[in-house]
Amino acid sequence: MAPPPPATLPLGQRLAALAQTLQFAWFAGHVTLLLATLRYTLSYFTLNYNSRWASFSYRLAFLSACVTYGIVVYKAYRARMRTGKQGGVLALATDENVQYLIMALVWLFSRQIPLAVTPFAVYSIFHVATYVRSNLLPTIQPPPASTPAGAKQASGASEAIGKFIKEYYDMSMTLVAMLEIGLWFRVVGSALLFQKGSWILLVVYTVFFRARVAQSSFVQEAIHSLTARIDAQLANQSTPPAARNAWGTFKGIIRQAADATDIRKYVGGQQQGVPKKAQ
Repeated sequence: MAPPPPATLPLGQRLAALAQTLQFAWFAGHVTLLLATLRYTLSYFTLNYNSRWASFSYRLAFLSACVTYGIVVYKAYRARMRTGKQGGVLALATDENVQYLIMALVWLFSRQIPLAVTPFAVYSIFHVATYVRSNLLPTIQPPPASTPAGAKQASGASEAIGKFIKEYYDMSMTLVAMLEIGLWFRVVGSALLFQKGSWILLVVYTVFFRARVAQSSFVQEAIHSLTARIDAQLANQSTPPAARNAWGTFKGIIRQAADATDIRKYVGGQQQGVPKKAQ
């Protein structure tokens, strides 16, 4: 992130300078996403999820997601252009921000699935917290002029935010992984009921989820944990053999599909760059 404005400027000018940056638009997008998600959640729990406000909040959440991830993708592209490293289709496909941007666009124009917005909201919580800690708080209350160059003097609020991020980040990323797994089964259910556009959505989301499995250790761990739990449940003697056989067949099909779609098999075993984290 860009550093906050100089502390020598008046507060109004510092805030104005901060608001003129592209990074602030990214921050505002995440804040809007959280507010829209909160409004949609209230509509859902009050059984008004078919109202105009609920629909507006749902679409606004994904529109905000498109803006935030679009900004990150644009900045990354501009940085590559400056260094002469344009990259190819494979580089774009392995960029998590591109993947989430595409999915945000898909959800924006698809029928409402409440679960779809939750992973984006969890990410936004940490992005907002990070921006407030790194940019907004130092702009509002800059460190004293006597602070040595390069030294950081964190306020109480900044330390609290940093502690929150450190304590809950891994747990929240595991939650996101579980939500994305649950969302895949939700989309499968829609496809089995032959809801309009559900099979196209299933194909698109499966491609996205396959990329998440390949790139995210949190998703991999969540799948292993979920598989182990189901294995333990089905190992019970009271479980009908047909259920165990069906589960074994399902695992075999998924494993074969995962092997067949492993992109590393089709690029000659080339060393892939570390994918960029979603922002």
